[in-house]
Amino acid sequence: MRTILLVEDKESMAEMLRETLEAEGYRVVIARDGAEGIRMLRDGYYDVVLSDLKLPKKDGIEVLKACKAESSRTPVIMMTAFGTIETAVTAMKEGAYDFITKPFDTDLLLLIIKRSLETQRLLTENILLKDELSAKVWGPHIIGKSAAAVAAAGKVQKVAQGKTTVLLLGESGTGKELFARAIHNLSPRQAYPFVPINCAAIPAGLLESELFGHEKGSFTGADARKLGKFELADKGTIFLDEIAEMDAGLQTKLLRVIQEGEIERVGGLRPVTIDVRVVAASNKDLEKAVEAGTFREDLFYRLNVFPITIPPLRERKDDIPLLADFFINKYCAELKATHKSISEEALDLLYTYPWKGNVRELENCIERAIILCDGNTITPEHIILNRRLSFESTMQNVTMEGPLEDTAREATRIAETERIRRALKETRGNKSRASELLQVSYKTLLTKIKDYGIENY
Repeated sequence: MRTILLVEDKESMAEMLRETLEAEGYRVVIARDGAEGIRMLRDGYYDVVLSDLKLPKKDGIEVLKACKAESSRTPVIMMTAFGTIETAVTAMKEGAYDFITKPFDTDLLLLIIKRSLETQRLLTENILLKDELSAKVWGPHIIGKSAAAVAAAGKVQKVAQGKTTVLLLGESGTGKELFARAIHNLSPRQAYPFVPINCAAIPAGLLESELFGHEKGSFTGADARKLGKFELADKGTIFLDEIAEMDAGLQTKLLRVIQEGEIERVGGLRPVTIDVRVVAASNKDLEKAVEAGTFREDLFYRLNVFPITIPPLRERKDDIPLLADFFINKYCAELKATHKSISEEALDLLYTYPWKGNVRELENCIERAIILCDGNTITPEHIILNRRLSFESTMQNVTMEGPLEDTAREATRIAETERIRRALKETRGNKSRASELLQVSYKTLLTKIKDYGIENY
């Protein structure tokens, strides 16, 4: 369901627009003044912002600027009863999608919103490519529309064309190898090999031979010359994953390779010139490793020419529906299962989970759900998660200091807020049905909604 942030101080106008938009299937969140609208923009993600121009505390232009600062691609539609050419020009210069003067035909407003969402879809369909390269390079593998993912993608596009060494930083499961492949595929080296190697997966005694190759007879069992990964990647790109696991002696040799552009095979008598772009990755803090003396400082600076931090999934939760949809399509095809959708309740579980394993963990979760789901819709019963992590994630906001009564009260508030939101989603905002579902009186439900400040459901 698409979410619209409506910033409107006139209550009658706000309620009329809410009813109109909700009738079209949109979810509407209302801010009563500009300052509240800006605060909501900083705290959440919205598909469209619909804002009045004249507002208390902060005006509509300030709301527009705040929106563009948080998410430049989010369409902002400005409304005013005092339309002039000057105000329209100002709004459009600041990045407004459109400008509409009150009173207006609601059908026209709905058409503008629909067009703005279509424009947004085209802009965010594949964030890691220019349009002409999307199908060729990325395909559907890296998907997202969150600000964090877009920022990382922008860096990929900027650095891809040269030979600059790139250091990819991020937790396990965030997709560092996919980013490395994108850098290669967007570069002039795309016709040459992309060679990945996991430095943590190969014993230290064998890693040198894997990287640089060896000559026949250089050690027991070396019964023939073997080319290493660097030679295999000549004219292309080598991806050194988990670079922090490389031992000190090999770090020294790697530094020379990057500096001199040549390698020496184990047991070799002369250097071999190579032309390879290096992309390295680590899920550890390499600066701390340098301080601890486990990673060479000079090698760190050679690798850290152009760092790109890939955000963990918990910082790009807006991308979860897109990723889930992609993995559903992928595994329905692989497992020859009928096409499936995912319910809002199941998506809620995905949103609230901390995702320690990031995108890889989400992919595994969806694959299990496809196997377990016999029908056409994935529901919460098909979503298998680590319940301890889910509980810990929920309890992170509960104070663990002060009297036990305060802790219990806060835990109750968080649990009841979440349960009420789910009930309201399930009943599409029908409070009478929600009160029946929750087995409380209608008055009690209204009181809790007000006390807990529940608006987003």
